[in-house]
Amino acid sequence: MKARLPQGVSAGPSNMNQMIKQAQKMQEDMARVQDELDAREYAGTSGGGMVEVAMTGKKEVVRVTLKPEVVDPDDIEMLEDLVAAAVNDALRAVEEDARQSLGAVTGGMGAPGMF
Repeated sequence: MKARLPQGVSAGPSNMNQMIKQAQKMQEDMARVQDELDAREYAGTSGGGMVEVAMTGKKEVVRVTLKPEVVDPDDIEMLEDLVAAAVNDALRAVEEDARQSLGAVTGGMGAPGMF
């Protein structure tokens, strides 16, 4: 018994070449989008805006801004917690933007190890 392919689907080399070209284009598009993401800057805040962290798409912290009233020498632990929360907020923004931007390129395929 011979298997039949759906109409319009070819098992020949031209179909394979087309698939390879599509994969290469997707790879190029993903690299372009990743470069754009890496160049963007994201902000994370905590304490109602008392602490702000700026981070690149490469997840590198480039700036930490503290409102003077949040700096209490008697409560360093609170400031440390606020900085950590702002960093985590910025990381979430980077990850969400990457998920959405790269998902648009991959058509939501969710390639392993991408996000």
